Amino acid sequence: MSSMKSLMASAIAAVALAGCVTAPSPSEYRAPQPAKPVDVQRLWSGRWHEIARLPDRLTDGCVAGASIYTPVEGTRVDVRDTCQVGTPQGKEKAIGGRGEILDPGTNAKLRVKYLAGFVTWDYWVLDRADDYSWFISADPTFERLFIYTRDLPTEVQVRSLTDRARALGYDVSRLEFPAQPAR
Repeated sequence: MSSMKSLMASAIAAVALAGCVTAPSPSEYRAPQPAKPVDVQRLWSGRWHEIARLPDRLTDGCVAGASIYTPVEGTRVDVRDTCQVGTPQGKEKAIGGRGEILDPGTNAKLRVKYLAGFVTWDYWVLDRADDYSWFISADPTFERLFIYTRDLPTEVQVRSLTDRARALGYDVSRLEFPAQPAR
């Protein structure tokens, strides 16, 4: 019986470890480098609406997504990612993490560790508005892409931001545009 418990514990641990996501190595980087430096207090602070994203199993069923950033000290930033399940009025789904700015001075690369470090993602700010009204974020492997705005955008603004993502080399035909709360 004890060996059965041990086998089950090993199987559970293996499944848990297989689900871990770690930051990519530099040899896996395929995304363009960030275009502009970032003011920590203006970008890595406050609430941002997730307007578009590439498909990811972690965001299946998520709408009205947002990321809330809180500078902590030095190069650290607390991150809280939220969405509503199914509709903008649906149940909230949220996850928090601790971010570390990887390129102090430029401040455009953030590594966030979620779930006590079991999940680690790198986010690069590839482009942003001069007035910090929007930014395009991606992981360095070219697999994830997010478009964020401070305020809910018009359709014209969404098209313009989609064009910017295309210019960065992304296949925008795959972008998801999750439902947003009413204006």
